[in-house]
Amino acid sequence: MARPRKIDQLMDSLDGSCDDRIVDVGAVRAARATVPASELLGDLAGIFAALGDPTRLRIVAALSHRELCVCDLAATIRQTESAVSHQLRLLRSLGLVQGRRAGRRVYYTLDDQHVGRLYGEALDHVRRRAEGVG
Repeated sequence: MARPRKIDQLMDSLDGSCDDRIVDVGAVRAARATVPASELLGDLAGIFAALGDPTRLRIVAALSHRELCVCDLAATIRQTESAVSHQLRLLRSLGLVQGRRAGRRVYYTLDDQHVGRLYGEALDHVRRRAEGVG
């Protein structure tokens, strides 16, 4: 299998003839058109990396049902308020959660429906695989 750089060279040099190392040039072109720009992929990778942490996933799970202040969120996921605040800062910087100040407290929610759907779809996928449904 050709390395990505080699494929780039092959694709750049294609003149309509089929190179025997690329089985379906049209499929390669179509697939390449669906791959987002590197900047977007970097941002997407950051989101998935953040959601790859069990503590942050617990926070997202808890916030997928209702808004919670840091104290209640810490009690919900059995972590210290300091640890939860640290994770919330990261999630907030990525646009996954948002805060609403009410007096001395800040209540957190998922930033928008996309975050909840992303979490829900991933959870559904894991549950279906565990049940052998695929």
